[in-house]
Amino acid sequence: MPSYRVTLAVGALAPGVAPDAVLPEAARLVAERTVVEAQDVRLLRGVPCAVVRYEAAEDSDAVAIARHAVDGLRDTVEIRSDRVTRRDGARWTPIA
Repeated sequence: MPSYRVTLAVGALAPGVAPDAVLPEAARLVAERTVVEAQDVRLLRGVPCAVVRYEAAEDSDAVAIARHAVDGLRDTVEIRSDRVTRRDGARWTPIA
């Protein structure tokens, strides 16, 4: 099964939300729909990002899973942007 990842650029947190709670919540939301392979926090161009890698049968499923995570985080944290990529050999290919 193909491997995908959603990269969520994180903005302002809701009152009372700890920064270290965002990644586990994003992974939990993805895990409601599929198998989570990995999770990580990265700093991309100075912006903190939660990255969750997961399995999906096809691109449309991967995008729907990412939407579920973004929607579920809406009351917790501002998502400045999100990006879904698919693992193709040694590369991560953006999904439209």
